[in-house]
Amino acid sequence: MNPTRSAPTLEQVLKRPVPEHIAIIMDGNGRWAERRGLPRLMGHRAGRRAVREAVEGCVELGVRVLTLYTFSLENWDRGPREVSGLMRILEEVLREEREELKKNRVQLRTIGRLDLLPERSRTILEDTRRYLADGRGMILVLALSYSGRAEIVDAVRRVVSNDRDHRVPLSRIDESMIAENLDTNGLPDPDLLIRTSGELRISNFLLWQLAYAEFWVTDTLWPDFRRKHLRQAVYDFQSRSRRFGRTR
Repeated sequence: MNPTRSAPTLEQVLKRPVPEHIAIIMDGNGRWAERRGLPRLMGHRAGRRAVREAVEGCVELGVRVLTLYTFSLENWDRGPREVSGLMRILEEVLREEREELKKNRVQLRTIGRLDLLPERSRTILEDTRRYLADGRGMILVLALSYSGRAEIVDAVRRVVSNDRDHRVPLSRIDESMIAENLDTNGLPDPDLLIRTSGELRISNFLLWQLAYAEFWVTDTLWPDFRRKHLRQAVYDFQSRSRRFGRTR
């Protein structure tokens, strides 16, 4: 947990190397709404500003990749009204934020079982991805209909289906081969995982990729997350010693 304190300035954070890849579990939308006596969907709508703050804050810091846990595979089990509302919000954000993303030279990428998304959502998602394809700045990764376990299962299935003639010896099936068949192929593993709302779990998010990520948890609910929280997370990350299982 991180106590409330004066957040570092942008200049202070930029004095040291920033994480190449930041992943965020955007948690607390429902609780934010419930505390205010509002429908849960109002909490999800309120989270839009936090998304903008996180994206623009990472662009400002020079972060290469930002991955947002947008909709999990397990979220399909929520009520149909909430699920359809979340899809509408996703579509609105993609349509209304694409110009700002393009201005910031952001490129869009997705991970997860996108075939489960409604056709309209998939169409808008693909249109936005193409619209931002020329971006040469930060890569924004949206984890949609995503599950870390499902991603690993899908990767193993790809390995097996690509070797129908069983020509690859078992000794060649290693971490590199699995990584090459994950949805995140070509992206660096996250250096820093941020979770809002104070929960101390990773909720089936990037199970393979988070092996050596640094975790930063705040009690702040996602709709209240601002650039100052991002800077604090990065500033704390910069003070840690990352050994990747080795001694100094």
